[in-house]
Parts: sequence; structure tokens; C-alpha cells
Amino acid sequence: MNITNKTILVTGGNSGIGFAIAKHFKAQGNRVIITGRDKTKLEKAGQELSVETIPLDTTSESDVKNLVAIVSEKYKDLSILVNNAGLGQGYNLRDAENIIEIATAEFATNYFGTIRLTQALLPILKSQSEGAIINVSSQVAIVPFLVLPTYSDSKAALHSHTKALRLSLSNTSKIKVYEVFPALIDTAGTRALGLTNGLPADTAAEIISNGISQDQYEIFVGDEAVELNKNFYKDPQSTLENLNKALY
Repeated sequence: MNITNKTILVTGGNSGIGFAIAKHFKAQGNRVIITGRDKTKLEKAGQELSVETIPLDTTSESDVKNLVAIVSEKYKDLSILVNNAGLGQGYNLRDAENIIEIATAEFATNYFGTIRLTQALLPILKSQSEGAIINVSSQVAIVPFLVLPTYSDSKAALHSHTKALRLSLSNTSKIKVYEVFPALIDTAGTRALGLTNGLPADTAAEIISNGISQDQYEIFVGDEAVELNKNFYKDPQSTLENLNKALY
């Protein structure tokens, strides 16, 4: 799929990998709209990128309805949705006492929020001559990371849903459904979790763009993600244990 001269909506575009994706698509000659929960950060990112902004919390039904109304009026040619907004908390299952609360918040954004927004925008996406839904997942959707346990769960659920959505739309629309599996990406969020030496976000955005241009419906970002996926199908248990060395 050629991503130029398109109108693109990137959720969670005010920082991290979403910001890098928005910057990359903007540089390719697209009209880009970014969303985010923090209005101050969102406005700052919008000014820096010279893109349009819409405040959005994907867990809020009223926010999603407001966004759809704005898109229906101002961006009727929206053809690409990048579901990037995410939430994760680092902890270990053997120590945490509030697992349900953490898991509920993570699923609300990473899984249900993505589904809510996608379903709400599907009629607009279907009306275009071609379209795409790009779900930013994680390598932990394939193999869970013990210090991001319920985040891993939510991304595994998103992975399953994305596969079902892709097949469901394959014969009934011109929408292509892509899934992105980043390894560790260097962002403020990953550094806050104590995770360092990640792939630069700009590099990740370029890999994602190249994968879409080649119609790779599952895009593994970073050598670690590529190897993890390859090894998982050879030896799932060893791959799980190797990813989580010294964590159990």
C-alpha cells in the first residue's frame, strides 16, 4: 500500500512511537491528525509536527463520539487509522496486590479502546477507495514479558482481534489491516519503566512504513522482535524462558 496524499489519524500521537509515526507520515506528504489524552502535550506535539489535533481518551464513549463527529465534518476523506494509544504498568504477578485494577485499565485502553474507535470509524474508512487500519501491538503479544504481565495479556487479545478483523474485512471492503510488533523502543514511557537500549522511535516508524508499503500485514520492528517470532514457533517454552531470564 502506498501511503502518500492520504488523511491519517494517529492515536497517542503526542509522544513516543505515535509521535514518530505521525512525523514520518507527515514527511511523506500526508495530512495527519494526532490524538492524545493530555491536551497540553497534544497541542505542543501538534505545533511541533505542524499537524492537526483532536483530544481523545479512547476509553471514553463521549470522546469517541466527539471525534467521529469532527472527522465526519472536517476529515471525510480519512482513509488510514493508526491505533497506537496504549497503557502499560510494570510489575510482577507474584508481588502485586491490585492486579485486577491494573489489568482493567490496560485492557480498557489497549483492547477495548482500540475496538471502540475502530468500529466507530469503520463506516468512514469503508467509504474510501482504499483504506488501512494499523494496530500497534507489541512483541509481548506473542510471548509475555513477566514484568509487563497484564499488558502482555491485553496485547495478545489485540493480536487475536486484529487477525479476526483482517479476515472479516478481506472480502467485504478495501480496507487492509496491519499489525505492528515492536521490540523495545526508546521512549519516555519505556525509560520510565527502567527499560533502556531501545530502538529509536524514528527508526521504528521507518520500518513500519516500509512494511506497509510492501503489504506485510504483520510487521516485526527490531531484530529482537523478528527473532522472537521466529523462535517462538520452533520452541515456545524456550523462547518464553529466554525472554524472561532472571525474572522468575
